[in-house]
Amino acid sequence: MQSTFKATLEYAQTQDHLDVLHSFRERFLFPQHNGKNTVYFCGNSLGLQSNAVKYLMDCELADWAKYGVEGHFEARSPWFSYHQQFSENLAKIVGAHKDEVVVMNTLTVNLHLLLLSFYRPKNGRYKIIMEAGAFPSDQYAIETQVRMYGYNPDDAIIEIAPRAGEHLIAEEDIQKAIADAGDSLAVVLFGGVNYYTGQLFDMKAICQAAHQVGAYCGFDLAHAVGNVPMQLHDWDVDFACWCSYKYLNSGPGAVGGAYVHERHGNNPDVFRLAGWWGNDESTRFKMKKGFIPQKGAASWQMSNAPIFNMVAHRASLDLFAKAGMKALREKSVRMTAYLEFLLLQLSHLSFTIITPKETEKRGAQLSLLFDARGRELFKALTDNGVIADWREPNVIRIAPVPMYNNFEDCYRFYEILANI
Repeated sequence: MQSTFKATLEYAQTQDHLDVLHSFRERFLFPQHNGKNTVYFCGNSLGLQSNAVKYLMDCELADWAKYGVEGHFEARSPWFSYHQQFSENLAKIVGAHKDEVVVMNTLTVNLHLLLLSFYRPKNGRYKIIMEAGAFPSDQYAIETQVRMYGYNPDDAIIEIAPRAGEHLIAEEDIQKAIADAGDSLAVVLFGGVNYYTGQLFDMKAICQAAHQVGAYCGFDLAHAVGNVPMQLHDWDVDFACWCSYKYLNSGPGAVGGAYVHERHGNNPDVFRLAGWWGNDESTRFKMKKGFIPQKGAASWQMSNAPIFNMVAHRASLDLFAKAGMKALREKSVRMTAYLEFLLLQLSHLSFTIITPKETEKRGAQLSLLFDARGRELFKALTDNGVIADWREPNVIRIAPVPMYNNFEDCYRFYEILANI
């Protein structure tokens, strides 16, 4: 693929003219620098705002003013069932059945709720396998979960790290660790995409290995959802959760999401913490004792939907439905490869791309590990209208998001970096 690339502005602009998704860029609001759009490569941290958000928010404010509490049933998008409008689009994004997904809470809250259902240590099965260097919230959540049951995290948590001198985790090391843990293993919990390196894990293979030893398998999809195609149901994943403020462009602190395989979601005997919005809808307002979980992932809901927190999510998922994950992935693969090609022309800078080279092992992210002056270079990029992401000790993460970034953004980034 890279043999056809050219490090010229004309080439980048030609690719944009050929891009079937090019018009989606016009539906987003870019931060400005000296009167022009920034090169916004930070969608793996916070996605851009869709220009439909303000209109949809105004609609909800108007309905609240007009109806008051009756807006639960009389609003244009009734608040009582507001969360249900997301299920079909979200199911397509993660590869699930409609009843297996739900929009609720936030990422770490959902992770704790799901672990309370699927991490139930007993009969010597108490260990959890996770990636070393996972996002801190995952580390904190798992540490406190095992402590809650009286276990020592140093014993109960098995972390899989890259081999000495390497940046990526070898898939065979994950498989071996699962097999070695055997019947002491309760849960395998990995990030679908590692936030730091951008490594996309083989979720299907990890899940199969976990099930072979009798363990549950779940994923934190914060950096995978809306980024890479998935088939959670077909891969037989037990549970997963994610945020929506990164690739799903739903705003800072936006509502999270969860997936529960139907064999668990439709089984009322599976333990879950009860809340009235997870109760069977036909009996919800009878206000009686006795939790009756509705079918599917929705039974993990705790409280009624935070409507204003969900407005941007609605705007974003509408765009995903129009674009489709197949087209987004095809553009992402080519655009990320083009950005990689451009970066490799910069021989005067000393850095290593620690994200996998294989397209099937990465999403829309490249992590640049600098030998020195990384922080200085990051500041210079910012001063020149590039919004990227800095991670200690010396990594600049950049994410060419296919929904709104284009090939010219890649070229502009290369040109700015070449002149620093």
